[in-house]
Amino acid sequence: MDFQIVIPVLISFAISVFLGPVIIPFLRKLKMGQTERVEGVQSHLKKAGTPTMGGIIFLIAAVVTALFYVKDYPTVIPVLFLTLGFGIIGFLDDYLKVVLKRSDGLLPWQKFLLQVVVTGVFAYYLINYTDISLSMRIPFWPDHYLNLGWLAVPVLFIAVIGTVNGVNFTDGLDGLASSVTLIVAVFFTVVSIGLKGGVEPMTCAVVGGLMGFLLFNVYPAKIFMGDTGSLALGGFVAGTAYVLEMPLFILLVGLIYLVEVLSVMIQVSYFKATHGKRIFKMAPIHHHFELCGWSETRVVAVFSVVTAVMCLIALLAL
Repeated sequence: MDFQIVIPVLISFAISVFLGPVIIPFLRKLKMGQTERVEGVQSHLKKAGTPTMGGIIFLIAAVVTALFYVKDYPTVIPVLFLTLGFGIIGFLDDYLKVVLKRSDGLLPWQKFLLQVVVTGVFAYYLINYTDISLSMRIPFWPDHYLNLGWLAVPVLFIAVIGTVNGVNFTDGLDGLASSVTLIVAVFFTVVSIGLKGGVEPMTCAVVGGLMGFLLFNVYPAKIFMGDTGSLALGGFVAGTAYVLEMPLFILLVGLIYLVEVLSVMIQVSYFKATHGKRIFKMAPIHHHFELCGWSETRVVAVFSVVTAVMCLIALLAL
């Protein structure tokens, strides 16, 4: 048991801690600084120049660690693919923004198209090369599954791409996306062990990688994860949920991601409908709380506690 749980956490943590001091100066040299919006939260202006793309640290740590286990745990493969696939899309986006100075990175249609392709390959692999069903466990109704028939595939696309973009929106404060997703990864580890899901080497690798990354990413952050990290984590969460047949549980454990996405959608829709009025002081919602006077560390702590509570509720819901 410890070999598939404790060891991957330790290996991934060690790789992450080792890579931090190597990669951070390298990214700084490449001038991979994060640019902060001038009209945004004023306290964030001092972050301009902090290197981004740091997600590469825990992405390498988690992928390298998980590869040791692929032979004995084939269930890890689709999760690994989705994590790495979205990580590469994020990397391309960051690289264009930061190194090639293309302010908007990948164009929205390019980003969306790549996300659809990666999700499509994941769905094809799941349906044709695994015995994982697209039926979903129903929370609070043990041993009952929701079977959507042919609708399961379009729902998979919506769930995966929605989750990925939810994690992306959550990544806006030092240590926020990494802390929240670390707790979600611990939840999936517990579930995978309990259900004999076979993905625990991957979930543990992500736990270890994020623990190492948080040493450099907590406030005040020496490095940001960038889209490289946030899209990879979104892929990890969605992929793990599907492999464990519990995408409906993303609504519980990923409540913060959901609220972040909804806050942006509500803000944009309301702004357009009322020709310039806003519901929140700023979206995504973590910035609204900051502008209400919460410190960055307080927002991260509260969002992390909410996620931990939701993960406990999700365990009861199993």
